[in-house]
Amino acid sequence: MTIRAIGWAVALAALFAAAPAAHAQTVSKGVAKTLAAAQTASKSRRWGECLAKLRDAEGSGGLSAYDSFVINELRGYCALSSGDSGTAIRAYETNLGSQYASNKGARTKALMQLHYNSRNYPKAIEYGRQAQKGGFADGDVNTLLAQSFYQQGDFKQTRAFTADLISQAERRGQPPKQNYLQLNLNACIKLKDTACETAGFEKLVTYYPNPEGWASLMQSMLKGGPDVTLLNSFRLATEVGAMRRGEDYTEMAQLALERGLPGEAQSVMETAFARKVFTDQRDIDRNMRLLNSAKSKVPADKAGLAAADRAAAAAASADDDLRVAQSFMSYGQNAQAVAAAQRAVKKGNGKTPGEANLVLGLAQFKSGDKAGAVKSFKAVKGDPSLERVAKLWSLRAQ
Repeated sequence: MTIRAIGWAVALAALFAAAPAAHAQTVSKGVAKTLAAAQTASKSRRWGECLAKLRDAEGSGGLSAYDSFVINELRGYCALSSGDSGTAIRAYETNLGSQYASNKGARTKALMQLHYNSRNYPKAIEYGRQAQKGGFADGDVNTLLAQSFYQQGDFKQTRAFTADLISQAERRGQPPKQNYLQLNLNACIKLKDTACETAGFEKLVTYYPNPEGWASLMQSMLKGGPDVTLLNSFRLATEVGAMRRGEDYTEMAQLALERGLPGEAQSVMETAFARKVFTDQRDIDRNMRLLNSAKSKVPADKAGLAAADRAAAAAASADDDLRVAQSFMSYGQNAQAVAAAQRAVKKGNGKTPGEANLVLGLAQFKSGDKAGAVKSFKAVKGDPSLERVAKLWSLRAQ
């Protein structure tokens, strides 16, 4: 009697490949009936009976190499199907080196998955390395390797391994897989590698932008720094939906007022109240006073903006142009904002290096000129903190 070996469960799927016809082996007569009964039990999903029949067959003695191969194939299948992964792993590991085993690559990858699911991460890594050495490592293998490094606490190896996978994808002009980026970021956080963490968040929002990723990235940017950097960080946080705390809205509005931008301050506070970020009555009252203060200044600011624009154009200082450009933006007059910011860039004598190009980029972004905005953001030089904000704005504009 010829018995087809139940094939290998690839990555825990319920798909099994038949044993290669080239072998077409026949099991020994002494175990043929018992193995046939085991196979019948497996087809009827009677896993316990299947395993019992296989024990009977194994105890009969005088087994050929093919008999043992078939027993272990059936044992692995029935044990895995019944939830006994330990028995399944031992059976399939025994058969991995058998002359009758087909598709060694799929078997190796499946053993890696089985060990990973059993939380035996060193063994999962061992089989992952075998897959790499054999030339059949794929995206699933790489993901399991990275996850195994991370799960066993080897964060340095996780960081290095995923960084290489990310670089390979970027060199091919492809977006890295999101799980590679996330594992790399998690490893950087565990290692307290701030530079790596920041770079990780930047890559995440570059390839897979979402408010949560932006919120995490912006956390460090909203903790302080020069006023011009902080205000533009708040602007970016607002743009990407990463403003979560009431005190951030308050601070942003106060910064805008201090820089002579009541229109922006009013807009910020109205957004905060619309989102109901203030819950304590004292906070509500205090911020309502801030909103009313901004509102009271808006009419005069708007009325004098055209004259301020002409005066700024005639002045030698770029800072007047920058104030006017930002004021225009706060009222949605983006074309006028672009023109004023361009004057500031041309004068090139603003108090904060790089601010003129940053403001120009913001005005271009708001007017719909994303390509121009990216070019302006990339031209921001001279102040490291402002350069970082400009880089993030560039990511948003792309």
